[in-house]
Amino acid sequence: MAVTTEKAPEPSQARSNRARRSTVDQLLAPWEEFRRVIPLVSLKSLRLGTNPAVPKVAVLMCTMQGQHFLAEQLNSIATQTHPRWAIWASDDGSDDHTHAILEYYQSHWGEDRISIHAGPAEGSTANFLSLSCRADIDADFFAYADQDDVWEADKLERAVNWLKTVPDDVPALYGSRTLLVDARNQHIGYSPLFEREPDFRNALVQSIAGGNTMVFNRAARDLLRRAGENVEAVTHDWWAYMLVTGCGGQVHYDPYPTVRYRQHGANQFGSNADPVAQLRRAKLLLQGRFRDWVDRNLRALERVRPLMTADNQRVLDEFIGARRRHALGRWLGLRKAGIFRQTALGNLGLAVAALINRL
Repeated sequence: MAVTTEKAPEPSQARSNRARRSTVDQLLAPWEEFRRVIPLVSLKSLRLGTNPAVPKVAVLMCTMQGQHFLAEQLNSIATQTHPRWAIWASDDGSDDHTHAILEYYQSHWGEDRISIHAGPAEGSTANFLSLSCRADIDADFFAYADQDDVWEADKLERAVNWLKTVPDDVPALYGSRTLLVDARNQHIGYSPLFEREPDFRNALVQSIAGGNTMVFNRAARDLLRRAGENVEAVTHDWWAYMLVTGCGGQVHYDPYPTVRYRQHGANQFGSNADPVAQLRRAKLLLQGRFRDWVDRNLRALERVRPLMTADNQRVLDEFIGARRRHALGRWLGLRKAGIFRQTALGNLGLAVAALINRL
């Protein structure tokens, strides 16, 4: 008679552990593959110094589900020609590999180069403003960073060189044009080139530089902190432009593209350089979305009115008064206040918005 043997049943705890290990392996597999495709940039290989005479830049980076492009962005920050920087990464609750990527880089670069924090989980604007207002971030200059772009190597150097020309007690904000790339980092165009000088009269109706290009000094950061992180502003970059110009600071728009601005399906806003995007913006204007944005920005500005220059308080009042008039009166009121956008087409859209009460 043949003797048969049966394998003893696997204890339930062992089965549970094996299943858990299998799940973890499945989750980590794409990240392990990712590390082979985009290797981490070693700071030791770059021999970056920490010379205290070189201004320190705090890179304020907000992340949310950023696993696909985050490593490329981190590498581009590491290879900046301006060597003294530290990243403050604020994550809004990612459940992909974003945290794993940040922790992997932190384990190699050190906590003095990259620190990881929990965001307010109320959207990117709230996340960036919360970082802007953190009292424990100490630096000479501050740079906003999106998770999915690629910085040109001289981005920080160009910004810092201009910011150093402004007195320390004057709020100063640097922004630039961008080079547009697709999801594979292939060049597809440029953001619009603006030639008129940045001004509060422009900032009321237009944001000319993306936050992903912005670098600002300590005086501008102090303004942001005084305004607070709970303002109703539509976006952090538009708010920074309004706040700095409105309070008598200096803004520089660099026509040189310092950022490879990645266009992909998950962009919150994206560029308005192509006709399709411009038509989308026109549709939002006709639906009243732009008017809602202006309403929110004006409520935010009322909170900082005492910090604004007397001339810009007058401009603000004239702009508010013009919006309350009828049709042609609105347009004439805008002209009297000197409100403008950067292009002829933009000013035509502004006039139309005024005439049909969408401003």
